[in-house]
Amino acid sequence: MAAVLGCGPRAVLSHRSAAALWGIGDEPRGPIAVSIRTSSDRRRPGIRVYRRPGLRDEDVTQADGISVTAVVRTLIDVARSLDLSRLERAINEADRLDLVDPQALGEALDGYPGQPGVGRLRQLLGRHIFCLTDSELERRFLPLIDEVGLPAPVTGKRLNGFKVDFYWPHLGLVVETDGLRYHRTPAQQARDRLRDQAHTAAGLTALRFTHEQVRYKARHVTETLKAVAARLEEGQWIDSPRGPYRRGRDA
Repeated sequence: MAAVLGCGPRAVLSHRSAAALWGIGDEPRGPIAVSIRTSSDRRRPGIRVYRRPGLRDEDVTQADGISVTAVVRTLIDVARSLDLSRLERAINEADRLDLVDPQALGEALDGYPGQPGVGRLRQLLGRHIFCLTDSELERRFLPLIDEVGLPAPVTGKRLNGFKVDFYWPHLGLVVETDGLRYHRTPAQQARDRLRDQAHTAAGLTALRFTHEQVRYKARHVTETLKAVAARLEEGQWIDSPRGPYRRGRDA
């Protein structure tokens, strides 16, 4: 706080110092980063001053009684100095702390066209907040199934009151997919839990992958499918009008 106050009434904590205050980054060694919304050449020992007369009011807020750049502005500011893995970690932490979720961040970036740092953030978010269409998801998922050696699944079937993405009746296996890697609304999360619980109560095995995993982490998907399928092959299932059941247990 002393660093901010020492730079005048229009000074705010910014860049990696702001990220540290928000809990989405580590405090760097060296000078504290402060932005001032004037063109003054004011300098202070131990403080790195950024002269930013164009810094908008909506980019400034308070945290722990300290004037600081808002979370979106902070992420844009640090995007140029962090490598992609550390920047991704900052986005994850912002989501975990309920400061901003990736989808909202992506939408907010529309208000900063052409600004340094926005491109790197979009590079990361582009992998994580996209949602494949049903046809594209199926097109990308089916080759993974072939690699595992499973037969083609039933798609779009209603089961236990829910429409499932992929279903293998002989294994009692359901695979669902989520559109977002990082964040789903509480209502979506609640419905996902109900869906998985309904399948589990019926004796099925329910797996859930993200669209991001299907597109970018195929090895994880195939290894998981292979391990689960091998376990389920030990017991065969029958799909009947009354619903799926395991041979020998419910017959």
